[in-house]
Amino acid sequence: QFQLAESGGGSVQTGGSLRLSCVASGYTASYHCMGWFRQVPGKEREGVAVVYSGGGVTRYADSVKGRFTISRDNAANTVYLQMNSLKPEDTAMYYCAAVRSNWCTISTMMDYWGQGTQVTVSS
Repeated sequence: QFQLAESGGGSVQTGGSLRLSCVASGYTASYHCMGWFRQVPGKEREGVAVVYSGGGVTRYADSVKGRFTISRDNAANTVYLQMNSLKPEDTAMYYCAAVRSNWCTISTMMDYWGQGTQVTVSS
């Protein structure tokens, strides 16, 4: 059974940093494009960043460009999201996701989802 497990969320003040991690199990993550998505109650889930299966190509939402960095370690079946210069509008539940494709975009319909990790940024 394919599973994604996120960790690293928490509460920080504006301008702070957090690093999210997502460990995949039950399949080889290197065959999948992976990404991070976020959702605020009452709003649609939005794509934040994705990284192609090989790790060499990344895509970001305009709202996080220059502040967030997605990366992956295929040997460890893990994808990361380094979040710097956090703003209150970054507050959301962050989800890790994967799709059975070598590439994807932040709008791709993903196949697998984690349970989410909460990020709260206070002003």
